[in-house]
Amino acid sequence: MQQLLEFLSLSDPNVRYVVLGMILLGASSGVVGCFTFLRKRALLGDAIAHSVLPGVCLAFMFWGTKNPIVLLIGALITGWLSLVLIDWITSKSRIKSDAAIGLTLSVFFGIGIMLLTSIQQSGNAAQSGLEEFLFGKAASMLSTDVLIFGILSVVLIATIMLFYKPFSLIAFDEEFAHAIGLPVRTYELILSVVTVLAVAIGIQAVGVVLMAAMLVTPATAARFWTDKLWLMLILAAIFGSFSGVLGAYISSLSSSMPTGPWVVVILSLIAIGSLLFTPEKGIFARYFIRRNYRLKMLEENILKIFFQLGEKQKEFFNPQALTALQARREMPNKQLSKGLKRLLKKDYLHAFGSDWVLTEIGKLEAQRVVRIHRLWEVYLTEHLRIAPDHVHDDAEAIEHLITPELEKQLEQLLNYPATDPHDSDIPYQ
Repeated sequence: MQQLLEFLSLSDPNVRYVVLGMILLGASSGVVGCFTFLRKRALLGDAIAHSVLPGVCLAFMFWGTKNPIVLLIGALITGWLSLVLIDWITSKSRIKSDAAIGLTLSVFFGIGIMLLTSIQQSGNAAQSGLEEFLFGKAASMLSTDVLIFGILSVVLIATIMLFYKPFSLIAFDEEFAHAIGLPVRTYELILSVVTVLAVAIGIQAVGVVLMAAMLVTPATAARFWTDKLWLMLILAAIFGSFSGVLGAYISSLSSSMPTGPWVVVILSLIAIGSLLFTPEKGIFARYFIRRNYRLKMLEENILKIFFQLGEKQKEFFNPQALTALQARREMPNKQLSKGLKRLLKKDYLHAFGSDWVLTEIGKLEAQRVVRIHRLWEVYLTEHLRIAPDHVHDDAEAIEHLITPELEKQLEQLLNYPATDPHDSDIPYQ
């Protein structure tokens, strides 16, 4: 607790610089990464991250200094060249974009490693610490680095806000943007520069190897929580900033725990948690939605059996044996038993010895399902001109999906028909 309080107080200048730097980096890269993610160009972040390494090395070789502005300029140049090369390869050859990205990534990174090795063997005393651009070292950030991060992060976020509408349109429907005369290439150019800049300012903290995760992972996690772009941008910025702070805190506990990798680990945990637990889109949520839908189908199919037997016997409240139910519609015993017990709990059925009988509300619910089934058969035959002997299976599926509002519209559209295409009565309340 004492360590946590000291960390949160930000009294240590080194901790303060690292925390502020990681917040700025996490927020800016998360926001920029949303557009890369939505345009299905997530691998571009990886290509740019690996392509900035030769730029950093060349900038150092020409100027002989590790000034962050000088290194940033070199990183921007080679990062931009990698994008140009990828576009040129895909437009001038049969090589697809994923192969072009992989080719460019490997070539630029190989050149970067070659240059870095050459620098390390040159005996230049100023080269110490340059290899940290490979894996990052946020703990080495100084006040000047944080100032540069802050300025560039503001520029990145301001650019996103300024061009929010055209960026959104390009991300979701590029063809429509072309059709309405939007200068798509210009906005793509701006977005590419913003992406390269976001990567370039982050390599000192997390390195070229992990920077792609800083772009893609916050956006991936945020996408599970919302369908609104503005909220996705906010969530991505929050996830990126939170992981930056928590990674910095874990790193402060021990010198053997580097900040950058921990930030990526935390981001990955957030993304995995979002994948598993988000409402509606999470794996568990989708499992329970499908499970509940299957159970609803089971219950309604059983109720329909009772109603059909009641129609045949002209008495809906006669006890029905399991053999009679099975004879009407073949169903596994375990599944039938499960459905009957659920209907019993809902008071749609009563147990009558070893037999089962509909309740009043059970009869109304069964009547509703049968009515929807037969109305849909009428709709298919009258409006879609489908033969009566081909409509049953489709009605079997749709009867579980139609809401009361749609049911009412269907009745009005069909003018309350009395019978279905098979001359069975349509039961109305």
